[in-house]
Amino acid sequence: MTTTHHYPARTPRTPLHVLANLIRGALIGMAELVPGISGGTVALVVGVYERALNAANQLLRRQFAKVDWLLLISIGVGMVTAVFTMSTVLHNFVENSPEYARALFLGMVAVSIWVPLAMMDPRDLRRRAGMVIPLFLLAAVAGFLGTSFVSAPREDPALPVIFLAAAVAVCALVLPGISGSYMLLAVGLYTPIMGSLSNREWPVIFTFMAGALVGIALFIKVLTWALEKHRTVSLTLMAGLMLGSLRSLWPWQDADANLLSPGGNVLAIVGLIALGGAVVAVFIIADRVATTRRESEVITESLPA
Repeated sequence: MTTTHHYPARTPRTPLHVLANLIRGALIGMAELVPGISGGTVALVVGVYERALNAANQLLRRQFAKVDWLLLISIGVGMVTAVFTMSTVLHNFVENSPEYARALFLGMVAVSIWVPLAMMDPRDLRRRAGMVIPLFLLAAVAGFLGTSFVSAPREDPALPVIFLAAAVAVCALVLPGISGSYMLLAVGLYTPIMGSLSNREWPVIFTFMAGALVGIALFIKVLTWALEKHRTVSLTLMAGLMLGSLRSLWPWQDADANLLSPGGNVLAIVGLIALGGAVVAVFIIADRVATTRRESEVITESLPA
């Protein structure tokens, strides 16, 4: 007789489980603040991605009785707490040390490009190599050109712009490997939004939250469909855009985001790039180990008794 591995339908109502989910939510929230680290990837690593995505889908379908409210509320509270407590630290870092911040984020994003590539089916990738490679290069060029025009930090962005940016950036919670903060950084909105969080500018914060909620409602099904029906093409576009958008993270830039040649702090910059890459590599490896462990559990439980 075989058995199939299932995640619990409901989070156990014990203080320990609630505390664990609060911590998981805090880790996801901190990841969403750092360009290059995906909150979706962290959710995978800490083991709540599938359950949280399932609960969100049930919520959108208005199947309120089936929603694991304790899971969503615990993770949500942890995320919000982390965002408000850590935003000041990161805002000061980006404002006071822009070259070092971009170097750290450059390493993080460069390594995280591996995530969408690794999510592809190798057999489908080989079959579509003639299409995938040009598509990847085209997306990279589009990402490079796009960030060439808009990567400079914006001063006092309009609320509708913040609303739209939040609606797009929140997709990172659905797509492991894609960083919402990096999306904001690439279009010049990371610094002003982090500043608004740090300074408790509530109109901006509420506008961002509203955009994020609308983004989840509109995009979660579309993105899930795209990954299911056109997985290789979707992941190729993501990886190419991420590669091209690295232009916005070149450490040496002037006030208008024009690229400059390396300065006298090359050694420190290279060290921070390596450090950023190592941090993301740890998350990727942890995710892979956790996935392998879950697959081993499924195989073990499927063996005849």
